[in-house]
Amino acid sequence: METADVIVIGSGQGGIPLAADFASSGRNVVLFERDALGGSCINYGCTPSKAFLASAHAAGRARQAAKLGIHAQIEVDFSAVMERVRSIRSQFNQGVKRRLDSAGVRVICAEAAFTGERTVSGGGVTVQAPLIVINTGTSSTLPDFPGLAVTPYLTNRNFFDLQQIPPRLLVVGGGYIALELGQGMARLGSQTELIVRGDRLLAQEESDVSAVLADAFEQDGIGLHFNVTVQQVAYTNRVFTLTLNNGEVLNGEALLIATGRKPNTQALNSAVTSVELDAQGFIKIDDQFQTTCAGIYAIGDAAKQPAFTHVSWEDYRRLKAILCGEHRTRNDRVLGYAVYTEPQVGRVGMTLEQAHKQGIAASEVTLPMAHIARSIEWGHDLGFYRMVIDTDTNLILGATLVGYETAELVHVFLSLMEAKATWQVLEQSVHIHPTYGEALPSLARLLVGDDMPTCPNM
Repeated sequence: METADVIVIGSGQGGIPLAADFASSGRNVVLFERDALGGSCINYGCTPSKAFLASAHAAGRARQAAKLGIHAQIEVDFSAVMERVRSIRSQFNQGVKRRLDSAGVRVICAEAAFTGERTVSGGGVTVQAPLIVINTGTSSTLPDFPGLAVTPYLTNRNFFDLQQIPPRLLVVGGGYIALELGQGMARLGSQTELIVRGDRLLAQEESDVSAVLADAFEQDGIGLHFNVTVQQVAYTNRVFTLTLNNGEVLNGEALLIATGRKPNTQALNSAVTSVELDAQGFIKIDDQFQTTCAGIYAIGDAAKQPAFTHVSWEDYRRLKAILCGEHRTRNDRVLGYAVYTEPQVGRVGMTLEQAHKQGIAASEVTLPMAHIARSIEWGHDLGFYRMVIDTDTNLILGATLVGYETAELVHVFLSLMEAKATWQVLEQSVHIHPTYGEALPSLARLLVGDDMPTCPNM
């Protein structure tokens, strides 16, 4: 048995910098990784999907320019699109390897499992350390549709290996992955059908967010099938056939399953330690990332943290500070996130419903995109800006922005909330005309009864 100062299991966006930092400080660090370095973000998440959407949304915007009097003929070189995606993925992957090598991290390319208290084995190597950090992430949850298992279905894991665009794509799911990849394929030329078990898209968001996205998807020619489940999957002559519970039959040359995520914890063999899992298999942690076993910590979505790369990375920063004696917790931050459909969804903090459930006296104001000068001028009329405030303290509690590049704009609210600023700070701000950001002070001014749109001539 070997010994080390630190063991990191999984090279996600929290595990990588943690391992590198400790190794750079002179500690003996061993990192176990069963798959490609960089975790889901670099290999089949953020990096390839956003590179893919760069091409898809460029094509979509060119088509939508017709309403501006610009008529373009779009020719998509799908193989070139996907080759670019894979090239960027490889570039990022190699960057991770160089960082770990430079820091002196010993990487063991094997699946790790506990074989005793603070003892980990994998690839024929057994290592014991006083400090272990688990960052194993999540993977796709597969539904038990009859016939699915024997077909060449896609998940986000193998989606980016596609060489040719399928003429027809069937997507099962109504969450972030289903929407981003489904709309992307539609914009690149695949006839896309979304099969959604519930009654709307992005069921965890507010209903009018779902309505805006449904409108946008229909404009892209995407078929939407709500309140249905798949009863049977067949694959014959390179064509998938889905039979739905309402009797409808859908056909396509490709099938993407995006029905949820599950924690990568089964292989850990946590039963031989005192690391406890919840009923869903997520690692139980306290406010400072400590598992139920002393010396073993867990970060990222395997520990049921919000499933975003920036959260995993911030988990690393907080855990490192905690291990260095600082008082930090996993919740001492304002959480924002985005959905990279078009229009985008930018979210931070609480919705009005969430605030009321916590017993907070809250109210909200909403400004439609159709009332914003820049939106009118650029032809982006879908969406809205919304802010939620605490009526007792005037603090900003949250924001929901649906529209063009709102993943960027939502950072205005995130920063104000981190600074514990009141909505009056935003209301008194003078933003540049005509911009999308100009509408944010206008949104706040609705709270003082000033409902003038940002378009001066309306």
